[in-house]
Amino acid sequence: MLPLHVTTWDASRARDDQVILIHGTMTWGLAAFAGQQPLAGHRRILVVDRRGFGASPDTEQSDYDVDADDILGLMDRPTHLVGHSYGGVVALLAAVRRPASVRSLALIEPSALAVAADHPVVAAALENNRRHVAASRSMSAEEYLSVAYGTDDQAVPEPREFAVRAAETALRERPCWEADLPVDALRPHDYPKLVLTGTWENARPDYRSGVGEALIVTASTVARRIGARLHRVPGADHAPHQQRPDEVNRLLRQLWDAADTAVSASTGGGR
Repeated sequence: MLPLHVTTWDASRARDDQVILIHGTMTWGLAAFAGQQPLAGHRRILVVDRRGFGASPDTEQSDYDVDADDILGLMDRPTHLVGHSYGGVVALLAAVRRPASVRSLALIEPSALAVAADHPVVAAALENNRRHVAASRSMSAEEYLSVAYGTDDQAVPEPREFAVRAAETALRERPCWEADLPVDALRPHDYPKLVLTGTWENARPDYRSGVGEALIVTASTVARRIGARLHRVPGADHAPHQQRPDEVNRLLRQLWDAADTAVSASTGGGR
């Protein structure tokens, strides 16, 4: 058995495909993707808790390589991969390792900064990230929660024990923003691909300049290199699927329908 907790939202009608939703850091499956549950109307959706998050077992270190292999263990049928932030890096790796099982790929604000490390904005963000990690390693989970959410306890997702576990895991995870990703290997594959990023206009100025601008550049670079459609979601920053769920759900449905059309055409169903 895989060491993962997976919530399955089953479609009302049988299909040969499935969707896997992969969350980022400081969260877990159901907290991250609550706004995507309406998508289960016509798709089988697996909502994953990565190792050390949610109801999945603890791990000595959260690691995107291990996470990607865990996702491969769930890909027993054609799969639409959706990854946010750290989960976007995991989705990229899973797609590279088993391209024949991928029906579509959607990356939401992927934290794949190393892909665009030659851009000065991204290079500066990487340096800031390294300093932040070095400074945070001595923090407790509760202290790290305070850094992430400030003094607003209302913002900390429930149940709180899951939030504390997420902070504990985040403190020891392998930084995904330094991952050496073979993104160019995805370009030849013609399944539909989508990269989503926020427009960040409503974010705090320091958050936008320190994080947002680098993620916008990264999203654009990743989209170009894998041959994906790039879409910027108005009014959102790092969590478009939570801040603008209706818009993101519409885009995901379009992506999956395009994948259905492509499969139908390739098998002669479109004739």
